[in-house]
Amino acid sequence: MGERKVTVAAEVGLHARPAATFVQRAMQAPIDITVAKANGGTPINGKSILAIMALDVRQGETIVISAEGEGAEAILDELAAIAGTP
Repeated sequence: MGERKVTVAAEVGLHARPAATFVQRAMQAPIDITVAKANGGTPINGKSILAIMALDVRQGETIVISAEGEGAEAILDELAAIAGTP
């Protein structure tokens, strides 16, 4: 299983437009993707806009994006770039 720790860069955090962009890209991947707050938060479905919004990730917070399967490393790189800075 691959993972990326990312500090969210957007002023609005992982909400609204950044969340929609993240989920749209995640949904194109044929593998499971999870997102959790880095402080030991419970992983949620990275393909669910409602779940992403419910995480309430704000600018400067760190998240962990995880994926497993063929192409996981490439999709993780793309999602990390959307969410913020590694």
